[in-house]
Amino acid sequence: MKILFIILDGLGDRPIKELGDKTPLEAAKTPNFDFLASQGICGLIEPVYQGKFPTSKDAHLSLFGYDLKKWGMARGVFEVLGIGMELGKEDIALRGNFSTVDSNFKIVDRRAGRISDTKPLIKALQKITIEGVKFLLAPAVSHRLGIILRGRNLSDKISDGDFHKANIRAPKIRPLEKSPEARFTARVLNKFLLNSHQILKNHPLNKKRIKKGQLAANYILVREAGKLKKLQSFEKKWRMKACCIAGGVLYKGIAKVLGMDLIKVKGATGKANTDLEAKFKAAKNSLKRPAPYRNEVSGAGYDFCYLHIKATDNFSHDGDFLGKKKFIEKIDRNLPIFLDLKDVLITITGDHSTPCGVKEHTADPLPVLVFGLPSGARGKKRRSFFALPSGARGKKRRSFFALPSDSEGGRRKFTFFALEKDGVHPPQFSSKFGRVKKFSEKECQKGKIGKIKSTDFMRRILTCNF
Repeated sequence: MKILFIILDGLGDRPIKELGDKTPLEAAKTPNFDFLASQGICGLIEPVYQGKFPTSKDAHLSLFGYDLKKWGMARGVFEVLGIGMELGKEDIALRGNFSTVDSNFKIVDRRAGRISDTKPLIKALQKITIEGVKFLLAPAVSHRLGIILRGRNLSDKISDGDFHKANIRAPKIRPLEKSPEARFTARVLNKFLLNSHQILKNHPLNKKRIKKGQLAANYILVREAGKLKKLQSFEKKWRMKACCIAGGVLYKGIAKVLGMDLIKVKGATGKANTDLEAKFKAAKNSLKRPAPYRNEVSGAGYDFCYLHIKATDNFSHDGDFLGKKKFIEKIDRNLPIFLDLKDVLITITGDHSTPCGVKEHTADPLPVLVFGLPSGARGKKRRSFFALPSGARGKKRRSFFALPSDSEGGRRKFTFFALEKDGVHPPQFSSKFGRVKKFSEKECQKGKIGKIKSTDFMRRILTCNF
């Protein structure tokens, strides 16, 4: 059996008075979500994270079953890789926002009014060199960009220049250790930010924006510096060949680092105007079509498709609960694309909560639904959906499944069991495991899954251990 893993970014929310004390998900008309929830099993996921709140990067890695202490890496690395920039081992990667500051460097808007076309600004800043360090920039989605520092004696042990707050003075970059490399990196980056501010505030594009009453994108807020390091691939960890469909660069970067194949979809923007139908059809095809490789576990095609939808989070950060509700309904209208998939486990959840009233990430539990569990796969033995080729044992054709007992490395032991016996077809999809009739934060509390840590979720899926 294959897995379709759908993450609706920032899905979780809190009751909103204007919605009758319901969350956007709870208030939305979602007959297809509700069908999957009632015919599958549901529960809540507690995000595992580092720091004060769950970042998208930590939330995704933990959902994919990675120990953040062992496999953590700064988000700047994922961002620049997701954009498509080439990152060397000694390079320093940063993520950045075009923002608006006043004459005293007080932050007016962290996103410069969510400016959409930043290419002219980035072109004006390309190839700046300070004390032998080259600064390479590339646009991401909307106001975001990726930055690479390339040179000698650089360190990623530097502070962020973005505290996620407006109405404060833009923070200076400071070394986080006393090494000459950290001090040097902080110094050249501060010089770059000042130099780029002078160029940006005088740029023709910003002058036009001001005349139109728009905010000038005159400063870059940078954060989450990091160096590239090798992470255990998703395929090596879980014995599944995976692909990713996403519009946002961070999510492409995460997939790239984990060795997932990126499937390009025209119209996948990472915004509210993203082409959901095209993304859903591409996800469906990725699980059905043969791939140009064969693999001992799956035979052919992708075993796992990670499908990311970003705009739910965008609406949350803007406090637009009606926009979030309508977008959830738009997602729901496209879900029937998946309903005729066979031998595919469909999982839908969020990476973290982003309540519209808070406009930032929180650690609130997330609703999750799992649809398509074979009714015969819920016994006492630990089992998974890793399919060996038919006829792998004996003369009669059968399909076998196996679970690696050690997912972190070392010698692996597998437990096999037959799903097909003597021509008997696999059991039908299970139904009504839980009592959930509506896919929502509140209803999913009643679900069969109960509460589960995000780092445990992937293994639980693969073992049917709910």
